Amino acid sequence: MTNKDPNLDIYNRNYILSILFVTIIITFILSIIRRLGGLQLLELTAYDWMVNLHTKNKLDTKLLVVEITDADIEQLNRWPIADATFAKLLQNLQQYNPKAIGLDIYRDITHPPGSLVLARQLQRENVITIEYLGSGENRVSSPPGVPEERVGFNDIVLDVDGVLRRNLMYARLGDRDLYSFALRLSLLYLQDRQLEFQVNPDSLKIGDKIITRLKPNSGGYQMPPSEAVGWQILLDYSYPNVARRISLTEALSGKLEPDLVTDKIVIIGTSAPSIKDIFYTPYHGSKALMPGAIAHAHMVGQILGLVLDERRQFWFWWEWTETVWIWGWSLVGAVIAWKLRHPLSIAGAGFFSAIGLWSICSLAFVFSGWIPLVSPMLAFLLSSGLVLGYKVLYTLFYDSLTGLPNRLMFARQLTQLKQNNQFVNGTIAVLCLDLNRFKLINEGLGYEAGDRLLIYTARRLKKYLNAKAILARIGADEFGIAFKVTDGSTEAIDLATEVESELATEYRLKEQTVFISVSVGLAIAQLQEDFSPEELIRASHTAMYKAKASGKSRYQIFANKMHEQAFKRLELEADLQEAIVNCEFELHYQPIISLITGQLAGFEALVRWQSPKRGFVSPGAFIPIAEETGLIVPLGKWILETACCQLSQWQQQFDGNDSLLISVNLSSRQFAQPDLVEQVEHILVSSNLDAKNLKLEITESMVMDNVEDTIVLLNRLKNLGIKLSMDDFGTGFSSFSYLHRFPMDTLKIDRSFVSNMSNGTKNQEIVSTIVMLAHKLNMDVIAEGIETETEKQILQSLNCEYGQGYFFAKPLTIVNATKLLADKKSW
Repeated sequence: MTNKDPNLDIYNRNYILSILFVTIIITFILSIIRRLGGLQLLELTAYDWMVNLHTKNKLDTKLLVVEITDADIEQLNRWPIADATFAKLLQNLQQYNPKAIGLDIYRDITHPPGSLVLARQLQRENVITIEYLGSGENRVSSPPGVPEERVGFNDIVLDVDGVLRRNLMYARLGDRDLYSFALRLSLLYLQDRQLEFQVNPDSLKIGDKIITRLKPNSGGYQMPPSEAVGWQILLDYSYPNVARRISLTEALSGKLEPDLVTDKIVIIGTSAPSIKDIFYTPYHGSKALMPGAIAHAHMVGQILGLVLDERRQFWFWWEWTETVWIWGWSLVGAVIAWKLRHPLSIAGAGFFSAIGLWSICSLAFVFSGWIPLVSPMLAFLLSSGLVLGYKVLYTLFYDSLTGLPNRLMFARQLTQLKQNNQFVNGTIAVLCLDLNRFKLINEGLGYEAGDRLLIYTARRLKKYLNAKAILARIGADEFGIAFKVTDGSTEAIDLATEVESELATEYRLKEQTVFISVSVGLAIAQLQEDFSPEELIRASHTAMYKAKASGKSRYQIFANKMHEQAFKRLELEADLQEAIVNCEFELHYQPIISLITGQLAGFEALVRWQSPKRGFVSPGAFIPIAEETGLIVPLGKWILETACCQLSQWQQQFDGNDSLLISVNLSSRQFAQPDLVEQVEHILVSSNLDAKNLKLEITESMVMDNVEDTIVLLNRLKNLGIKLSMDDFGTGFSSFSYLHRFPMDTLKIDRSFVSNMSNGTKNQEIVSTIVMLAHKLNMDVIAEGIETETEKQILQSLNCEYGQGYFFAKPLTIVNATKLLADKKSW
């Protein structure tokens, strides 16, 4: 497979269609809920938050509010206030030539004294009064005698939550044109500019400025037709303190600053909480409640700002655009939840997406745009939540990477196959495939390349296997195949061979050509037999591991003894753990002899296990398990401590053994410990053993894993004063080029070379070469496995310094080794 397969994308067409379907359904449901007004309160709350985030401190110099406070009412000692008081107020204001005065107080009933004087003041051309367009007894008329063109209706319109956000500017009642209080004041102020006022179906026009009518579904609104009457606009609350305010007492005193009134709009109204002419606004805190007069000042200021100051009116998207907007965020949520795997990645992406959504809506609000926030946020959360829920359920039974059934689903499918009457007399075969060298590919080319290889393999197996075969991913790099066979194991073996051949081809990963092979385990069972699907899978697994251990790129058929072997191994592992806790081990000591003097030069410490349950357990049986499970680390530390203490005890017991060496083998697990040097140093101190009497034996494979780091570690060990030996030298064929860089004291010739010396001169030449090489590098040589006088003499002739083997002595118990030291035997 040298070219990229376009069909191998993990998010294939089915996944994409599923995501699209989910997001469309969610968008449709949310759109229905929006139409029914289910999200309006949440959208209005979000609108209020944005209002508070974007307010400015600015006064509209065209406006002045004369407010009637509780202090004014208390001073006048009456409510309603007498007509004479309002008449005097109007007279005081008129002397400074305001352009318009708006009396935001109902005066449909006279309150003498001073009613006639007030009536004359209300006839002035620059005075606008207010009426309430209720029905029946709720209607409040304008003051008697005031012309209709100087009467405006109360344009306070509250939303369902009782908050003032809209301004009803204009309405029609039959043939009657109705102007709001704020619109009347605004038009009066603009009168000398001779701007034409027009009413269009979707807008109002003052001069060249078109003021678009608020629709029932504008922004976050979903209003019934009864609430969307007339020509309404959304109130602009950009400036909380919209106008300069003075009290009634100040205005009546006559000590007004002319600049506050001249050519201005003056609105007279109450701000006294006792009168309850107060309304909730989008503001938070102390600004949440606003007197009606201030609200009217906001409305007037907004209309004049639109006409004179090029102030932006709120704009909204078309309904279909809002639907696409909601669907887009639904899609974003679904894609994030589907493509990202780690919970933190999903949470992080979700958080930043929410911040992005809020930022977009907030930025639009800065430019007077109201974009729905709650509905797309809900769409995002619902889509991501549903997809995550689907992924959780999906991953219970399917592998998210390849789309194949996982081990749990594979076992269920085997159960269904077993229960299928069509196959009641058949035979079922289960193959377990393991990709060889997969870990190397993962580490060398990265996990993305490893994932891609798994996808390639799954697709290739799907394409190759017939529809009756069940394919699953049952492990990290393992696949399971189940199928019915009619020809016993022959048909299954043929398929195993064909699968090996099919997968044994090149793959192109990250511009690198990679070849893989598989190890295959095969298990077969009769469908009429009482077998457990999990047992059958486990049997194929066991056979696969046997195939892997026997040699890669081959198959292995399960045999019952494999279960027995696996069970025995688990028992041995458990007993080994118990043995370490119970100190069931002991050390034997094999003498190391000087081939020059024939004297004892030291011992090699070898561990032995005498189990109370098993009796003597061969090191070849338990050492590999200890290595694999990591139990070798505590065991190796015990060996080193015990050997050092024993040699220290012998040195105290027998004189003349100051140069005696104790040689201890290090395992690869021990060698990889970060605190190895500190451990060795501590053991030397605690055992009171001189560092020159300790020799650590290290194999070739251990030092070749990471040469540079190994050299650093070996030098640190050498700095302690101990000696180092390379064990089994020459068996790895890998360390010759680095040998001169390793700070070794000794090369140990493997027993395989020693035992073959008598079989021909070539074997002797190999040993001779190793001895010469060691001497050139200032190292001494130990030959192990010496069993005959001939082997000893050959090694002596080659100038090999030391030897060990059964010719001299088998590994000895402490008692026998102590006796050997006492006898001072020589060879």
